[in-house]
Amino acid sequence: MIKKILIANRGEIALRILRACRELGIKTVAVHSTADRNLKHVKLADESVCIGPASAKDSYLNIPAIISAAEVTESTAIHPGYGFLAENADFAEQVENSGFIFIGPKPDAIRIMGDKVSAINAMKAAGVPCVPGSGGPLGNDEKTNLALAEKIGYPVIIKAAGGGGGRGMRVVRKPQELVNAIQTTKTEAGLSFGNDSVYMEKFLENPRHIEIQVLCDGQGNAIHLGERDCSMQRRHQKVLEEAPAPGITPKERAKIGSRCTKACIKIGYRGAGTFEFLYENGNFYFIEMNTRIQVEHPVTEMITGVDLIKEQILIAGGQKLRYTQDDIKIRGHAIECRINAEDPERLLPSPGNIELYHAPGGPGVRVDSHIYSSYTVPTHYDSMIGKIIAYGETRESAIARMLNALKETVLVGIKTNIPVQERILEDENFQKGGTNIHYLEKMLGM
Repeated sequence: MIKKILIANRGEIALRILRACRELGIKTVAVHSTADRNLKHVKLADESVCIGPASAKDSYLNIPAIISAAEVTESTAIHPGYGFLAENADFAEQVENSGFIFIGPKPDAIRIMGDKVSAINAMKAAGVPCVPGSGGPLGNDEKTNLALAEKIGYPVIIKAAGGGGGRGMRVVRKPQELVNAIQTTKTEAGLSFGNDSVYMEKFLENPRHIEIQVLCDGQGNAIHLGERDCSMQRRHQKVLEEAPAPGITPKERAKIGSRCTKACIKIGYRGAGTFEFLYENGNFYFIEMNTRIQVEHPVTEMITGVDLIKEQILIAGGQKLRYTQDDIKIRGHAIECRINAEDPERLLPSPGNIELYHAPGGPGVRVDSHIYSSYTVPTHYDSMIGKIIAYGETRESAIARMLNALKETVLVGIKTNIPVQERILEDENFQKGGTNIHYLEKMLGM
């Protein structure tokens, strides 16, 4: 059904999608900005189309340009990858209205789960545990909001309903801070997301970030593929991920995974998705759902043997799920380190020309990256230039292989966060497993 896919993204995820398409015998179209004409997937695609200047808003966020590129290349479907337009319901709707297949959920599902308030209400209705909170957007009555915060119990966190990527949230520890925090977050939310609705939740002091990967065909079938631990974060941005999560029992996994799949069936979800939870004292609390493929999807692929990108494509093409829950067996352990072009001391972006690049190898090592020797990392986009994934029969083996891989990696010409990743892996508490979402910032002295 799907004969040609336009890849509406850039970098490592665009290359990852291209490789999956090749395995399935599907032709590819790479769209790119003027700054990205030398990207690896642009060179490898069957066709390529320049859709605008370097600025993302004029290229990768330019919906008319992407739709036009699909039309002139006679593409069948559009894969959004992650970031950019991947969770934009209006984009998904325009793709389908233009006669193309959107490789992702239906627009209505994206809208429900894209707004944090409606997502929480949908999950409560489906029996998924949620953080105690306002249960809806906050009004402007100060007394009502103060009473609500007292009922929930301080500290609380104010979040933008349309937020994401760690932005649009503010922790409040005292009643006298609440009114100003709500107003400031509303203002920021309106400017950043075009939606100034905010809501309130209990702020958990020392939680872990655990997420559940799901696949659903929109035809009444859904499975989960276990959990990932994404607690190693800096400024709410994930740095290192692993699967399975240390300390989560098979019984806990089955229970929360089952609730997630039932919720997917209830809302008619289609494609790959991720339920994100805060986990504290043995309890899971839903915070949001990502209606797209995740940056960290490779660790799940390594421990389950399921190619999530290929399954996305097949489901979008109308096929039923090829797996049942009983087919999913979790074996071994996998760790992913995000490699960023950034100064490891100042933690600031470090774009520039890569004079020499040599990728690591060895048993259980996978590298998802678009870079090569003489490639210039542009200033216009996210600083992530690749991911190193290490698999082992045990967590200890995966850590040892990752350390070897990091030490083998040669990147000359730019600075990277590899020294930070090595510090994490060599840290005694990380090696024990189960560190919380605040641990990395404390470790780095932030």
